Amino acid sequence: MTGGVWPLGLSLVLVAVGAVIITFAGIRLAAAADRLADRTGLGEAFVGAVFLGASTSLPGITASVTAAWNGLASLALANALGGIAVQTAFLAVADAVYRRANLEHAAASVGNMMWAVLLITLLAALLVAMLGPPISWLGVHPVTPLLVIGYVVGARWVAEARERPMWRPRLTGATRLDKPDPKVPATETLTRLGLTFALAAALVVSAGWAVTRAGESLIALTGLSQSLVGGVLIAVVTSLPELVTSVAAVRRGALTLAVGGVLGGNAFDTLFAALADPAYRGGSIYHHASPSEPRLAGLTILMSGVLVLGLLRRERAGPGRIGSEGLLILALYLIGVWILGTGG
Repeated sequence: MTGGVWPLGLSLVLVAVGAVIITFAGIRLAAAADRLADRTGLGEAFVGAVFLGASTSLPGITASVTAAWNGLASLALANALGGIAVQTAFLAVADAVYRRANLEHAAASVGNMMWAVLLITLLAALLVAMLGPPISWLGVHPVTPLLVIGYVVGARWVAEARERPMWRPRLTGATRLDKPDPKVPATETLTRLGLTFALAAALVVSAGWAVTRAGESLIALTGLSQSLVGGVLIAVVTSLPELVTSVAAVRRGALTLAVGGVLGGNAFDTLFAALADPAYRGGSIYHHASPSEPRLAGLTILMSGVLVLGLLRRERAGPGRIGSEGLLILALYLIGVWILGTGG
């Protein structure tokens, strides 16, 4: 690890302060993204997945790239995969906030389901890279550019599906359609919304860097594993924008934005590894993963598969007004945290 070790007290304070900054900046991001979806006409699913999902992922990108540059391969990969896992679990929290029906029922859309399937595909590619033979070119694994290409092509397919859908979910009384808000103030220009969005994004990047450096110090001072600190502590803190924006979007009635933001953000989060791979100076980062990272990848694939089943099944209401798939996703995440905590 480079850059020195920060004192334990300072590290804990920076983690807490970073969490607060990320939380409040995330609220601004959600509001700006919802307005941008209305102003541009791109739709909540696309704006939520690409703009909101990518911007709320900035703390995680900063964390993984910083960790990789400092030689902490396991920390970088665990942060990426742990972030996807906890953000998927956050959807159950957002579901609990929306009391009218199961969130996956009300926000059903072809775009959200395509994002979920793209996520599973990209996660499977990551798993293959970590478990496959140690091949690389100039220290970069062939899967790294494929992740980027896959995300870009997948995002394009999602956009095309919104313009020319081949099928649509059946509308029910609880379905919330993605319609522009007619009450958008005329004073909120695209330039103003863009600046608000950029400022909030800059804040979460700065906070993400501080949290990562604090996490590295905690590893050095406490002896905790990189997988545990990266996959749980840093992943949860840097993923707070997804929780905040999902809950905020649900409260605003932008249900497709809430689900699309998490699913698209998760797909984008697989690119953490693509960015961390060239930043890691000891060869391909996938070859230096601990046994915990492939397990995390398998867990996220399992959680994402359950979510797809929930989107397709469209249960109207489950136990405690939370979808059955949401409860299962929460259970899977807690099991994953337990496995990491026991050194598995």
